[in-house]
Amino acid sequence: MGSCYCDIAPGHPLHGPYHDHEYGFPQRDEPVLFERLLLEINQAGLSWETILRKREGFRLAYDGFDVDTVADYGEADRARLLADAGIIRNRLKVDAAIHNAGVIRGLRDTHGGFAQWLDAHASESSGPRDKASWVKLFKRTFRFTGGEITGEFLMSLGYLPGAHKAGCPALRRIAAARKTLGV
Repeated sequence: MGSCYCDIAPGHPLHGPYHDHEYGFPQRDEPVLFERLLLEINQAGLSWETILRKREGFRLAYDGFDVDTVADYGEADRARLLADAGIIRNRLKVDAAIHNAGVIRGLRDTHGGFAQWLDAHASESSGPRDKASWVKLFKRTFRFTGGEITGEFLMSLGYLPGAHKAGCPALRRIAAARKTLGV
């Protein structure tokens, strides 16, 4: 997506609302963060439009992105997900979603939650964490989180720059959201 997303998204029935109200906006709610990670993982090799079209299917299939429920999925749930035409039916992606839900649940004990874990790792002694450093951290922590997936996930939440080009009207709303959340 990158900065060109600001050129193609406005007015598009799927990309427009995502660009204008979600992309680059800070989030603190665990289900929203898990959803964003799950969608980015599933986008690998596909268009973002495909993922946005299947978004409601993902919400239904993954129990509203409830981390505890997904972390407890067993073989019957895996089989159900792999048979669900409303989502991306890829075993590696399904297994990553279940595994990553368990990791996120564990972050509550170690950091207070997923948002707090992200915040705790946003900076290094030399300043803001760069993409390469984030990718290494994500690869150590989660499954199916290569450079593109990690970069887009973090850009979509404002942890990495570049979600919107200078002058994009969404930037004012993002600044207001950051102020409201105190980030």
